[in-house]
Amino acid sequence: MIKQTTGEKIFSVFNYLLLFVLCVICLYPLWHVAMASASDPVEVYSHRGFYLWPLGRFNLQGYKLVMQNPNISSGFLNTLFYVGVGTALSMFLTILGAYALSRKGPYWSKLIMKLIIVTMYFQGGLIPFYLLVKNLHMLDTRMSIILPIAVNTWNLIVMRTAFAAVPVSIVESAKLDGASDWRTCWVIMVPMAQATVAVITLFYAVGLWNQWFNPSLFISSKSKYPLQLLLREILINNDTKSMTQLGTVGQTQQESYRLLVKYCTIMVATIPILVVYPFLQRYFVQGIMIGSVKG
Repeated sequence: MIKQTTGEKIFSVFNYLLLFVLCVICLYPLWHVAMASASDPVEVYSHRGFYLWPLGRFNLQGYKLVMQNPNISSGFLNTLFYVGVGTALSMFLTILGAYALSRKGPYWSKLIMKLIIVTMYFQGGLIPFYLLVKNLHMLDTRMSIILPIAVNTWNLIVMRTAFAAVPVSIVESAKLDGASDWRTCWVIMVPMAQATVAVITLFYAVGLWNQWFNPSLFISSKSKYPLQLLLREILINNDTKSMTQLGTVGQTQQESYRLLVKYCTIMVATIPILVVYPFLQRYFVQGIMIGSVKG
């Protein structure tokens, strides 16, 4: 065991203290919302400040109101569709593009890669983006949320770097055994770069789960709203009538339940995607570091 110097010990102490403070800063807002969502609605309505534990009696009525709202259930299903189909399509296109760009044989691969990188720094802007989606007749369709952002340039570059790190001898051995490019890509490259594949999948899934801006531009039918767009309406427009007027809350109680419903909706929209992180955490550092070692 290497003995630390006095300076290294002092640095370690300050480093741990700093990380602890950052951890509290990041976790406390979620804890605050979680405790408020399980509190008594009257206490939530009258109390201002921090929540370290549920106020008053433990109450899950806010969650019942949220889950009974048909807009929330449809928004949840829409979000699952966008995340499931969108992530699958994005990974399919990203893997194929990264495999093609990582091979040394194809002509113009360097030029194509430079043109792709240019899109990270120069974009057409919001109005051309909207006109493109409109001219493709995708307005107010679910594909308008998935297709225009199907491939992220940075994710493509990281995936290409991971594929390029696979030893050439393994690829050549597969080719000598009669494997086609399609089989080499999915049977050899993807398993050997599984850490990067897992991380990029997480990036796409989180991006689609949290997406609200593009749906607000392209989707006009409320039946196609994702969960995050409904959450925005509830938080910004204070639109909670559909949940506090379901008959389970009396007229005098509606105002006190309004704030509680907001907290519960935030938890419903946040918890599912947080559950995914522990399963992919072991791949996270390894997958990200691959893209920072080679360019």
